[in-house]
Amino acid sequence: MALYILVSTLTDDGRKTVKSKPERIKEVNKEIEGMGAKVLGQYAVLGIYDFINIVEAPNNETMARISVALGARGTIQMMTLPAMTIEEFVKTLKK
Repeated sequence: MALYILVSTLTDDGRKTVKSKPERIKEVNKEIEGMGAKVLGQYAVLGIYDFINIVEAPNNETMARISVALGARGTIQMMTLPAMTIEEFVKTLKK
């Protein structure tokens, strides 16, 4: 399974949703898992982004489907970044 970092910012509608129903965040994690990926970690952050999620998925196609599905709701703007562990990175450079 491949790793992905999802960096997201709430829209005005997203902030309203989270303020009135904070548990919605965890519901979205279940939806992501229902689409074939697994949320390994999730962090609320301060600064230009609101959340950082670490997600494991079988391939880019799965993540593209998830990113579009979540972004189409109009509650978040998201950037999806493929990632690899440092060990994988070093191994790749040695090839």
